Amino acid sequence: MTGNENNVLLRNGLCNFFGIALLFIAFGVNARNIAAERDTVLRRNPGVITRQGPYRPSRTLKHDLIHTRLDVEFDWLRQHVHGSAVISMKPHFYPQNTVELDAKGFDIQGIFQLEKPGDFGSASINDLSKKSNKKLEYTYDKRKLIIKLGREYTSKDTLFVKIDYVAKPNELPRDQQNDNPNDKGLYFINPDGMDEGKPKQIWTQGETEGSSCWFPTVDAPNVKFTQDIYITVDSTYKTLSNGLLISQEPDNSGLRTDHWKQTLPAAPYLTMLAVGDFAVAKDMMPNGLELSYYVEPKYGGDAHAIFGRTPEMMAFFSNIFGIEYPWEKYAQIAVRDFVAGAMENTTATVHEEGVQTDARSILDGNSDAVIAHELAHHWFGDYVTAEEWGQLPLNESFANYSEYLWSEYYIGKNEADWQNLQELKTYLAEAETKQVPMIRYFYKDRENMFDSHSYAKGGRILHMLRKYVGDDAFFKSLQTYLKAHALGTAEISDLREAFEKVTGEDLNWFFDQWFLRPGHPLLKIKQEYSTATNKVLLKINQTQDTLASTVYRLPLKVDVWTGGKKNRYSVLVDKANQTLEFPSAKKPDLVVFDAESQLLGSVEQEKDHAELVYQYNHSDQFLQKYDALAQLEGKLKDSTARNVLIKAMTDPFWKLRQMAISNFAEYDGDGFAAIEKIIQSRARTDRHPQVRAEAIITLASFGDNNNDPVFREALSDSSYQVVSVALDKYLVNQPADAKDVAAQFADSPDDAIVASVGNYYAGLAEPDRYDWFLDKMKRMKPTEKYNFLQVFGKYLIKSKQDVQRKSIPVLEGMARNNPSYFVRFGAYQALGLLTDIQGVPAIRKDIRAKETEPKLKEMYTQFGEL
Repeated sequence: MTGNENNVLLRNGLCNFFGIALLFIAFGVNARNIAAERDTVLRRNPGVITRQGPYRPSRTLKHDLIHTRLDVEFDWLRQHVHGSAVISMKPHFYPQNTVELDAKGFDIQGIFQLEKPGDFGSASINDLSKKSNKKLEYTYDKRKLIIKLGREYTSKDTLFVKIDYVAKPNELPRDQQNDNPNDKGLYFINPDGMDEGKPKQIWTQGETEGSSCWFPTVDAPNVKFTQDIYITVDSTYKTLSNGLLISQEPDNSGLRTDHWKQTLPAAPYLTMLAVGDFAVAKDMMPNGLELSYYVEPKYGGDAHAIFGRTPEMMAFFSNIFGIEYPWEKYAQIAVRDFVAGAMENTTATVHEEGVQTDARSILDGNSDAVIAHELAHHWFGDYVTAEEWGQLPLNESFANYSEYLWSEYYIGKNEADWQNLQELKTYLAEAETKQVPMIRYFYKDRENMFDSHSYAKGGRILHMLRKYVGDDAFFKSLQTYLKAHALGTAEISDLREAFEKVTGEDLNWFFDQWFLRPGHPLLKIKQEYSTATNKVLLKINQTQDTLASTVYRLPLKVDVWTGGKKNRYSVLVDKANQTLEFPSAKKPDLVVFDAESQLLGSVEQEKDHAELVYQYNHSDQFLQKYDALAQLEGKLKDSTARNVLIKAMTDPFWKLRQMAISNFAEYDGDGFAAIEKIIQSRARTDRHPQVRAEAIITLASFGDNNNDPVFREALSDSSYQVVSVALDKYLVNQPADAKDVAAQFADSPDDAIVASVGNYYAGLAEPDRYDWFLDKMKRMKPTEKYNFLQVFGKYLIKSKQDVQRKSIPVLEGMARNNPSYFVRFGAYQALGLLTDIQGVPAIRKDIRAKETEPKLKEMYTQFGEL
């Protein structure tokens, strides 16, 4: 799964010293070893509670679910699901006389035992009702359903239980310790059709334990079953579910029942359905596997532009993972108001609505990263599933790293390394306030697993592992892991054992320090050159808290450049303080620590301008060149640094060009005319839209009207992003045709362009533009709506009080009720601009008090009254 705004989470772990290690500090290393042993061995018992939370074992399996058949139809106005579930199961090992199922907030209408129902997945519902010949007693507390079987059954017996029920996802009982109050499992979107412009839809989201909000099951990731789902809907709607569409049967009342069948077992959190009005585009793999793309009708013509690289992705992942895509089909669907970024339901990924865009928008960037992420889950997560939520990196780290793998293959290593760097920064930012093990056996909330540790850090760990063992061994190990646990579950030791089997090397050291301990290495490097010995000395100090984490064992490469020649050395850093020595006939031009730029951590190594210039000019790796430019930022008064940045404005890789151009913002020093000319050229002709946009922003920073012709020319650019930036910079100078130009773009299909027009209108603060702002904001996607709320706030600040007052109920409604938590936050922020108006502070206080989304509650706590 990917989360909105890249919201992801983490895991508590095996060698987490928090809570006990401090007792042993005075006893040194031996005490730390005792603490580690106690943490990893003695405390992993059911019922044990630590400061990080209780021990979280995988679900004890009293029964093995074999197959689930669901028959569902919907009461749109009440937002209820009328369902019938037939579940086949066997006692796992020990004899059982009851069945315990998760079923949240149901009205149970009857439970029956079926005797040898035959192929109940294909039987008619009437035939199943006839075979429901034994009514069973049960107890039910609105969360756990315990069915009394009447006698004891053994693992040789197969049971068939039919449950008739009504699910009420909007009326769920809540466990304050274990439930996210916004998780419903199944969601009705615009059910009464009163929200103008929004389609009526139904969709599900099962991760982590939402599936039991709409059908009875054992809602745990170490449970797997096959399924048949019969969905009865109005015949005007399309449906999507797991597996293949077997049949569509209309009746005489305008309804239709669609039968979807999945023949390979998957975990309950991966069960899905979706209902609505969708356009469907299709591709076909060479082996006959169908790929389908469900989008809102207005995006039907763009579906292939959005998803059309999926066939090549599937072939690529099948090849490198060594396992052909194993499922019956692959569908992707975009829905409104989705509660996550995307979700890898088996054979049917759900995307949030932002993935939908027109073909022109894709010039500014596509959704390949999230598409690759969710597709890769069909191997890592769906085919082999983490047995418990504390093992989530076995799902998410691989999906995250698959984004890198796809980018490396399809676009190139520079692009992949740029994405890699962003992921590293994401993790390091989180690590400033949170450092926990990747694999967690102790945690308070399973939803907190989905953070930058599980995703960004996990992907970077896999990159290091790939660099250490080599490509052949890395991908062979993945294949070994997938084959060994196919259609089953796994924990972190299973992955380690697969790598050990392939490489022949004990890898406990790698998995222990990276997956089972918190934190990351912090390295300070002091470089010296000895003329007496003709050696380069690197004095390395690991400065991280080694009680909380460890002294890291870091195999890596060091490059020593002398006289224009590079010598590469393999080294091992494994002490808190150590010195590495390298031969060099004279003082080297440059020494590059971690020459492959693969280390997850922080490295401090001072380099002078000459070394940084040399690094940029001689490196063939993006990350080294990026690092050189980053350290030269703000050094434009130095002619040597300035010349490198001028050169970098024409670098072959777009990110380095963009980075160099941004350095000249507000520049007025030596060679200004020539530099401006280069930037103007980049604004007009650079092949990458982000570089053209950056050039326009930099030109605008010079504070005159000399570049208005460049901005005016860019209004016809092929990129929406470039047009939006150029429009904003052109209008801010109030040219004579500003009003006409704004009107020309006021109804653009691109929200960023509309926001640029809105910024112009905000400066004018004309009262009759109020309805324009509301109209444009109403149709925007969540991310763009949040951004536009900032522009609307600027308009309100400059407006008269009558305009401000009538905006208050609008903003209050969004702050309380918008499905997107960050839109709610944006509306709350906009209300904060109106606190001089009586009653607004009280409204904002009440909004904060009644918010239920944990992420937003945390934001309110952090930002207080702001």
